[in-house]
Amino acid sequence: MAEQSLSGLTEQQAKEFHEQFKVTYTAFVGLAALAHLFVIAANPWW
Repeated sequence: MAEQSLSGLTEQQAKEFHEQFKVTYTAFVGLAALAHLFVIAANPWW
């Protein structure tokens, strides 16, 4: 039986979750940065 941590995930499940989390987080940050650039381009404050 695989040992589980406090989160209830095995080490393999945690690694799989982390890989997907990295992809999702990178996409979110990229889209947020793009949105900020569009706002700055449309309405510069200088």
